Amino acid sequence: MSLLKTTVSAAALAALAAGSAAARDNVQVAGSSTVLPYASIVAELFGDNTDFPTPVVESGGSSSGLKRFCEGVGENTIDVANASRAIREKEIKACAENGVTDIIEVRIGYDGIVFASQQSGPAFTEFQPTDIFNAIGAQVLKDGEIVANPHNSWAEFNSDLPDAEIAMFIPGTKHGTREVFEEKVLLVGCEETGAMKAMMDGGMSEDDAEDACLDVRTDGKSVDIDGDYTETLARIDANTNGIGVFGLAFYENNTDKLKVATMGGVAPSTETIASGEYPVSRPLYFYVKKAHIGVIPGLKEYAQFFVADEIAGPGGPLSNYGLVSDPELAEVQSAVANEKVMGGGS
Repeated sequence: MSLLKTTVSAAALAALAAGSAAARDNVQVAGSSTVLPYASIVAELFGDNTDFPTPVVESGGSSSGLKRFCEGVGENTIDVANASRAIREKEIKACAENGVTDIIEVRIGYDGIVFASQQSGPAFTEFQPTDIFNAIGAQVLKDGEIVANPHNSWAEFNSDLPDAEIAMFIPGTKHGTREVFEEKVLLVGCEETGAMKAMMDGGMSEDDAEDACLDVRTDGKSVDIDGDYTETLARIDANTNGIGVFGLAFYENNTDKLKVATMGGVAPSTETIASGEYPVSRPLYFYVKKAHIGVIPGLKEYAQFFVADEIAGPGGPLSNYGLVSDPELAEVQSAVANEKVMGGGS
């Protein structure tokens, strides 16, 4: 996987950042804490196995990374944004307003969202979306009425769960993980408990009811974690009853500290995520500024290196760390090679 450094043309430099004497010589990446460990592995391997400097990889969350990505074109802006969700239309618009018009979307594989607790804590081993919603939804259905969540213990609404105090640590709103958690757990739980129907029967519009389903209680039993998964793990370490929301890869690298629960009767694994059987999974991405290709040395090569069979394929270092290889990896590789931008152009 040896690569040669690209030559930065004067014309490209002028187009990228007028007045700059030279472009920086390393790729700069920021974004999702879920994608961070994968990108860090790739950056180190890329630096060790090519003639390019090791890319600089920072975290901060999907939304934060995409915001920085969309700040504009030029060597004072990042080249790549990591994201545990797809870029939103409003972000594409913000990018365009700042001159970032040609964006290459790269899907690197899939990850699952797991619910894990202390190894020695209560027997949190099986959950349904209804359990999570009943535990932390701001408003729940009780005795046929929508009420402010009164539950203190898991056993209050499901006798098969431990009689333990509710203490959930969930991704903050800037994390891509939060969006998947809301859509595939909270919203599903709200619908399956009948709470959403009761809200609409009470006069709410469907949109307002959906928004209400995603609201979480603010009395301390549900805590937003704005940092990365290490902060969530620290909260679990400090609370015997704590349940955290993690990416599969993080959990698999901390099985000495955590035990994982099934969701919908399915245990999270690379196999159940690849098959679509595990219900709480999502694709992972990074986004590349095409305008920086050929200007920032190694940018395209980094993207190609990341999705190479030897790296992102089954049996590669990312798979060993927990990434579920994309079944359509060859198509992703072709899109990167051809610099295919969102919207179908190149």
